[in-house]
Amino acid sequence: MRRADRLFQIVQHLRGGRLVTAKKLAEKLEVSERTIYRDIADLQSTGVPIDGEAGVGYIMREGFDLPPLMFSRDEIVSLVAGARLVKALGGATLARAAEEALVKIEAILPDAERARLRATEIHAPTFLMSDADREKLDVVERAAESRNVIRFDYVDADGKPTSRSIRPLGLWFWGDRWLFVGWCLLREDFRMFRVNRVREIETLPETFRPERGKTIRDFYRQMEENGEHGPRREYP
Repeated sequence: MRRADRLFQIVQHLRGGRLVTAKKLAEKLEVSERTIYRDIADLQSTGVPIDGEAGVGYIMREGFDLPPLMFSRDEIVSLVAGARLVKALGGATLARAAEEALVKIEAILPDAERARLRATEIHAPTFLMSDADREKLDVVERAAESRNVIRFDYVDADGKPTSRSIRPLGLWFWGDRWLFVGWCLLREDFRMFRVNRVREIETLPETFRPERGKTIRDFYRQMEENGEHGPRREYP
């Protein structure tokens, strides 16, 4: 690792107001503690607000911002590909955010990297997602973040209609379709639903707190115990 990269990594590890020891930094960056002491001293001499001392640990005061980052070729391709996929297949709000992110990324890049961004030939068709499904994704995503119960009408694979209220836990994109998982208040169990089979959806004032046995981690654990490696069939 180049010294400049190591200094950058030290600053990253010290972000967040947490006390970090030189030993911990040395282990993460695979160098000696003496090297860390020297690097910390050099960062402090350039004005980086790091407090602490050898044998105790180091902490960085809030309010310090790094200058614009420089990306490698592969990092640029990864960012562009991810943003274009979200723009093509994400919710309406995320699609707009992805487009803005691409503009901002391009704005901070030097000319050579900007040319690489524009030459990245990784694309996704935007016609695969309807405006209605994009709006549903936004509703589920926001409700999962704010922990609001959602209510919706649904038509299953057999054409049977049902109405449900669930605690939304997350969204999955499974290659050709979006699904969301939640704790169903009717069945008192986890359920998955395809976004394109939702007819009407609304966010309710009712909120919820994470409960043991009803979280997204519990859902993943249940899948592993059942030997499931893909989205289970939605089952009302």
